Amino acid sequence: MSNTFLYITTVLIWGSTWFAIEFQLGEVQPEVSVVYRYVLASAVLFIWCKYRKLSLVFDVKTHLWFAALGLLLFCLNYIMTYRAQVHITSALAAIVFSSMLWMNMGLARVFFGVRSVPRVILGACLGIVGLATIFAPQVEEVTLTDGVFYGMILALLGALSASCGNMVSQAAQKRRLPVVQSNTWGMLYGALITTVVALVSGHEFNFDATFTYIASLAYLALFGSVVAFGAYLTLLGRIGAHKAGYATVMFPVVALLLSMSFEGLRLDASIIGGTTLVLLGNLLVLKRST
Repeated sequence: MSNTFLYITTVLIWGSTWFAIEFQLGEVQPEVSVVYRYVLASAVLFIWCKYRKLSLVFDVKTHLWFAALGLLLFCLNYIMTYRAQVHITSALAAIVFSSMLWMNMGLARVFFGVRSVPRVILGACLGIVGLATIFAPQVEEVTLTDGVFYGMILALLGALSASCGNMVSQAAQKRRLPVVQSNTWGMLYGALITTVVALVSGHEFNFDATFTYIASLAYLALFGSVVAFGAYLTLLGRIGAHKAGYATVMFPVVALLLSMSFEGLRLDASIIGGTTLVLLGNLLVLKRST
């Protein structure tokens, strides 16, 4: 698959998951929903590996890589993200989470010696400014209460965990570990670790049998996890985390377009101007990479 296809797939799917996560919040604790999501996702991947006759046997050292991936990318990242959206809007969470772009650039420099060229840095700046422009009307209405501040910190920690997970995935791929099997085991470890967190926190493993909860859970597990992570981490291994991370800036734009299509959100100057900046930044960051 081409890098362009992988990038578009990642952006379109993850851009829509912000809405799906909203339907997961309520009767079931966020940690428990994360467990359900990744138990289902890992089960699908195990079946896929068996069907494709992909080896699932690895040594203990390799399983440590899988466990690290599960902890950072499929456990802490999503616990923080789900919890953040309890306290702040998805728009504000999206803006804060987009800081992963800068984290990826910094960590890629530290761990892999990757220096971001001025074009990529400029593109990142345009993307963040564009994102802030798009959501300025919503963010201006936010009062910085203790709950909002706490939610922003959680979103920031979620972005940091995801960025560290990106580094683990990139390092694992440099060691020739296959993406599909890495995700299969990583999601299982993520589910197991999150189960421990949920039990220690005293959460009940109840289930919301409504259509919206089940449908959003299925979408998040199959598309938001199995398909999107497969596409994104493959892309990350090819072009590097410092460039692949720009996808986090594109997610909110997709979410915004969906809101315009299905929720009657009106097009205005901030949306047009901000989206233009984001797309221009996207072209600068990914130029000659697809």
